[in-house]
Amino acid sequence: MFDSLKDKLGRFKDDVEESAEEAEGEAAEDEVSSEAAAETTEPADTDPEPAEAETESADAGEDASLTERAKMFATGQKKITEEELEEPLEQLEMALLQGDVEMSVASAIVENLREELVGQTAAQVKTGEIVVEEAIGDALYDVISVGQFDFDERIAAAEKPVTLIFTGVNGVGKTTTIAKLGKYLEDRGYDVVLANGDTYRAGANEQLQKHADNLDLKLISHEQGGDPAAVIYDAVEYADANDADVVLGDTAGRLHTSNDLMAQLEKIDRVVDPDMTLFVDEAVAGQDATNRAKQFNDAAEIDGVVLTKADADSQGGAAVSIAFVTGKPILFLGVGQGYDHLEKFDPQEIVDRIVGA
Repeated sequence: MFDSLKDKLGRFKDDVEESAEEAEGEAAEDEVSSEAAAETTEPADTDPEPAEAETESADAGEDASLTERAKMFATGQKKITEEELEEPLEQLEMALLQGDVEMSVASAIVENLREELVGQTAAQVKTGEIVVEEAIGDALYDVISVGQFDFDERIAAAEKPVTLIFTGVNGVGKTTTIAKLGKYLEDRGYDVVLANGDTYRAGANEQLQKHADNLDLKLISHEQGGDPAAVIYDAVEYADANDADVVLGDTAGRLHTSNDLMAQLEKIDRVVDPDMTLFVDEAVAGQDATNRAKQFNDAAEIDGVVLTKADADSQGGAAVSIAFVTGKPILFLGVGQGYDHLEKFDPQEIVDRIVGA
């Protein structure tokens, strides 16, 4: 994951360094021009007329400016201008959009980079004082860390049983994600109960029961066609009576435009009052995943996101975009088929992975 994004940002770094070299070349030409002008200046025999004096004063000021620029070049202090960055930044923005990064996110990355790099010296950029890498890292971190919180700390601090509800569209790996998170929490010493609130899909009980059996977890379910809110409520009651720590509730896959199913989520919120509602989607869905996360958050507020199939996504656009667009953090990445293939999302670790060697 992020291979494509890493390549695009690497090309931007090369472009900026090339611009820095060109800037130094221009400064060197200024230095030569300044020295040539000074050598060809004839000494005056008489005091100049007032108008001539003004002209000579302006010329002297221009020469001084050129000399100052030449000194900045000689000492490695030639500064990068906004104009010199404009073409590399435009190319980067287009590359980000082609890599499934949402438009507002691509714009934010570009603007952050412009603010970080304008005014840096060409020597800093050219000689590899990791100025460009740091600027890229800062720009990325700003967009992917929005709303971030420590999932483990929140679970530990919450009153038990903690209730998590999972939602999203059909076929994105929501049920498998619930099983993976059940294993994740069980490994950290929590007693976990699963609840099948997906009461409309044929075979949903059997699918989640198989995961529960594999992981030796308790599953609460009702007959197909039952009330999802009632199932999850019963699971919370069971957890409370049996000193279980966490309830993970599945729900039917839905679109944000499915009024009846969205009304179910609202009823679950009223009846159960979950501690967190997590939106699950595929990383490979790219901008579609970003758009759906925003739409779900608008329709029924979510607290965080889990992206599945992250190991199959070379772009990484959804992972970079979702937090910035929704204001809600990505908490986990699904990176394989096994129960252990769930990776906690750490913004700084992701930045290091993209920007690092």
